[in-house]
Amino acid sequence: MADLKNVIDSVSGWLKALVDFGLAVILVFVIIDILFPGTTGIIDNIQTIVGSFADRGVVGLIALLLFMLVYRK
Repeated sequence: MADLKNVIDSVSGWLKALVDFGLAVILVFVIIDILFPGTTGIIDNIQTIVGSFADRGVVGLIALLLFMLVYRK
């Protein structure tokens, strides 16, 4: 049982590192897109995602808040 816990902890650590790396790459792309507009298109994609939450009204707001709660944990 202890071996299974170690495997789960290890995989969880790898996934957390992968998500952190992905967020760092997104941040770099946002900075590049601010300095050189239209280079990566990441800002347009972020606007589309946020707009889709806004178009859904209260349901979109609740979904966005739930996503933020899950990510923080």
